[in-house]
Amino acid sequence: FGIDTDENFVITTTNRKEITEDNFSELVQDGVTLYLLQSVDQMLLSATKERIDFLPHYDTLVKSGMYEYYASEGQNPLPFALAELIDNSLSATSRNTGIRSIQIELLFDDSQGKPAVAVIDNGRGMTSKQLNNWAVYRLSKFTRQGDFESDHSGYVRPLPVPRSLNSDISYFGVGGKQAVFFVGQSARMISKPADSQDVHELVLSKEDF
Repeated sequence: FGIDTDENFVITTTNRKEITEDNFSELVQDGVTLYLLQSVDQMLLSATKERIDFLPHYDTLVKSGMYEYYASEGQNPLPFALAELIDNSLSATSRNTGIRSIQIELLFDDSQGKPAVAVIDNGRGMTSKQLNNWAVYRLSKFTRQGDFESDHSGYVRPLPVPRSLNSDISYFGVGGKQAVFFVGQSARMISKPADSQDVHELVLSKEDF
């Protein structure tokens, strides 16, 4: 790596966890991406990319929420799909000390690419590991265990309150990935954890699958 013998450096995960002798076997595994930095909080000079390889559940490609949404007693299924995406924002902002902001934007400007639906919130954000786990189909946010770092760690399902932002929309839901592929052909999630200087981005598309 061209490091001088008297130069100090650290090796970290993409979540800026420093690799030490004590946690080496836990954090360093096949396929993991590591940073070689001068300090844990060093600013990255350029964007880094990490390819995530996994076998998507066939329902992601074949059904994409069709059965669940069209089985909704003949109602317009689009609100059900949007509700799944909004639910992620409700959970992410559940511990906000200030204002909870959740926006839905419909983008039709061809100069920015294809039309899109954007759900934007000011929640606590997700790490690269949490985004990775979100990509794994049918991995419930309430049952992630072992090596999986939940994007809703410490989240406790509130008591159901009708027509309240403290309710959990997707209690009987089918999940964000089905909602995404019901609405469109690809998903881009951009997230910055509240305690991190790094912005993480995940792109999933049917074309890639």
